Amino acid sequence: MNTGRTIFAQLMDLLPLAEFRRCVDRYEGDYKVQSFSCLDQFLCLAFAQLTYRESLRDIQTCLRAHQPQLYHMGFRGGISRNTLANANAQRDWCIYADFARILIAQARALYQHDPFGVKLEQTVYAFDSTTVDLCLSLFPWAQFRRRKSAVKLHTLLDLRGNLPTAVYVTGGGVNDVKLLDQLGLEAGAFYLLDRGYVDYRRLYAITQGLASSSPAPSRTRATVAAPGAGSTAPRDCVPIRPFASPDRRARVGIRLRCGGFTTSTPRKTCA
Repeated sequence: MNTGRTIFAQLMDLLPLAEFRRCVDRYEGDYKVQSFSCLDQFLCLAFAQLTYRESLRDIQTCLRAHQPQLYHMGFRGGISRNTLANANAQRDWCIYADFARILIAQARALYQHDPFGVKLEQTVYAFDSTTVDLCLSLFPWAQFRRRKSAVKLHTLLDLRGNLPTAVYVTGGGVNDVKLLDQLGLEAGAFYLLDRGYVDYRRLYAITQGLASSSPAPSRTRATVAAPGAGSTAPRDCVPIRPFASPDRRARVGIRLRCGGFTTSTPRKTCA
């Protein structure tokens, strides 16, 4: 009979729970909570993610099967579908967003010196989206087509370690390029974007933000660059040169890289 600690408890020991409690206190997550704390909620969601649970009933059934071990796994409150559903609906999501930023910062520090095929000191990001299909009868608020619902996950990925640094969730009908307005630009960093993000007014904003972008190895990728101060752009990275103010039909130069062929379109006009 195994008398040691569970693997789940050992994994949770790696988390900075003191920082998690600060996040809870910041948003008063445990205000008037008697039995099912934010930590219990987080442990339930972490257990569901690690064990590939598919529903609230699945989470409840699996955890209750290990009832004698729940205390040693860190749970202090009872587990039920109704309690977990209410917590997911009413607790402030900012608690877990702030805690996720803390975990991402720790993970990026661990991978900051790992090579990833390109000799660059600056950070390299890839920004793209994926569509998650949903049932229209269960998710009518996210209607995407006549008979289908969907949401989009717009993810900013740090290629040094393949770590997500920002994730935006929108309806399936939201155009990808609109998320560039919410993207916080890092001066001197490189951003990989596909053609779905080619919007000259927004690319000019990238230029103003002193960010950079290098070409991705795909037939449908666009090369856009605006090197920041002190940055070293790759040899085939072409700077955006604004010909006029973006306020009135801005014109910028951009070079598109398609399947090994490079075509220049230096005077594209923004509507």
